[in-house]
Amino acid sequence: MKKAGKNITKARQSVEPRPYPLAEAVPLLQRVKYAKFDETVEVTLRLGVDPKHADQMVRGTVVLPHGLGKSKKVLVIASGEKVREAEAAGADFVGGENMVEKITKENWTDFDAVVATPDMMKSVGRLGKVLGPKGLMPNPKTGTVTFEVARAVQEVKAGKVEFRTDKTALVHVPVGKISFTPDKLIDNATTVITSVVKAKPSVAKGKYIKGCYLSSSMGPGIQIDTTQVEAAAKA
Repeated sequence: MKKAGKNITKARQSVEPRPYPLAEAVPLLQRVKYAKFDETVEVTLRLGVDPKHADQMVRGTVVLPHGLGKSKKVLVIASGEKVREAEAAGADFVGGENMVEKITKENWTDFDAVVATPDMMKSVGRLGKVLGPKGLMPNPKTGTVTFEVARAVQEVKAGKVEFRTDKTALVHVPVGKISFTPDKLIDNATTVITSVVKAKPSVAKGKYIKGCYLSSSMGPGIQIDTTQVEAAAKA
């Protein structure tokens, strides 16, 4: 087993084994930073659901109030006037069958999100093997299969993120950069946790949020006390 480096070991030693309120966890994460790049900060939640059952799958989208610290590259697959609408909204790549062919033949995925109009989904459906594993496949549930392409593009550019449970009932969601002010990271993290709480399946029984951690790309995981956020979300 590989031994942990001295930097991460020192950072972990600064974190007490207890739940921290977000107002304490965020400044702590920023204080123990040692990486020389602007790390991504992520919230990880362990949920009391069984993802093997479709009715217990937790999935949704949320627009972060302060964005992610970078502008996502958006591909729009559409036809007719929707192509011009997407271009006017600021989409980075726009096209129809030509884009489907480019992805198919070149395995091209130089984008962060895909928006498609419903009439193009027959063609886009062929891209499942390429886009699916990367989490880029358009889906009506996340608002990326729509005729309202301008709105979809603007939301993605503004910091719209998707959350969904994986096979182990974990949800991983980016909430910004380590260089953000504490208030911005706290707002973004609170927004994500609140959205996940509100997405609780009606069939889920027992404790829903079994654990919550805040971490950066290279930093330690800090356990989060979600009591107040959960109470506010349910109010």
